[in-house]
Amino acid sequence: MFSDISESYDLGNDVMTLGMHRGWKRKLVRLLDPAPGSKILDLACGTGDIAFRLADRAGENAEVTGMDFSPAMVSRARMRNSSSRITFEVGDAMNLRFDDGVFDCVTISYGIRNVDDPLVALEEMARVLRQGGKIGVLETGRAEGPWGKVAGLYSDTFVPFLGGLLSGNPDAYHYLNRSATEFPYGEKFVRTMLDAGFSNVRSIPLVGGVSYIYLGEKGG
Repeated sequence: MFSDISESYDLGNDVMTLGMHRGWKRKLVRLLDPAPGSKILDLACGTGDIAFRLADRAGENAEVTGMDFSPAMVSRARMRNSSSRITFEVGDAMNLRFDDGVFDCVTISYGIRNVDDPLVALEEMARVLRQGGKIGVLETGRAEGPWGKVAGLYSDTFVPFLGGLLSGNPDAYHYLNRSATEFPYGEKFVRTMLDAGFSNVRSIPLVGGVSYIYLGEKGG
C-alpha cells in the first residue's frame, strides 16, 4: 500500500494535515535535541523528512540511518539524499538487524500504528538504544470537544477523498484514517512505552490532540 502511494505521499501528508506535519516534525526533532555527532535511527522513515532534519540538528559528525518497510519509500528517500552522513535501507521495525545499544536516538513518525505489534517494535527500539538513549515518536491522536468533531469530520470525509484523488488509491487513505482513529493515544500509548522499557516518558498533544509527540529514555 505504501509503495502504491509513495509518489504522492508527501503531498498527501500536506493534504491530511493542512501542512502542519512539517512544523510537528520540526518540533519533534527540536525536543529530542540529539547531541552533536549522535548515531540515530529513524524508523518508518518514508521519504526522509525526519532523517534529514535529525542530521541537520546533530551536525556534521552525526550518522543517521533511515529505515522503512516499503522499498518504494526508501527509493524516494535515496533520491532526495545528498549527504554521506545519511543512509536509507529497507527493514522491519519489529526485527531490527542492529546489535544491542548502538544508537543514541531512535525516532518513528506516523509509523508505529502501522506495525503488526507496536509493543514488539518499541522493545526493538529499546534494545538498539544505548543506556540513557532517547526515543521520539510522532503519531496521530484524537482531539476532544467541538474541535474534535471538526477534525473528525475532516479526517473521515475529506482526507480519504482528497488522498484518493491524489494517489489513485482511495483504499489506502481509508485505511490510514481508520488506523489513526483506532490507535491508542495519550496516556494509553505512554503506558505501552513504559511496558517496552522506556522511562521518563511524556506526551505532548498537538493542535488539541490531533497528533502527539512522545519522548522517553532507555533505562532509568
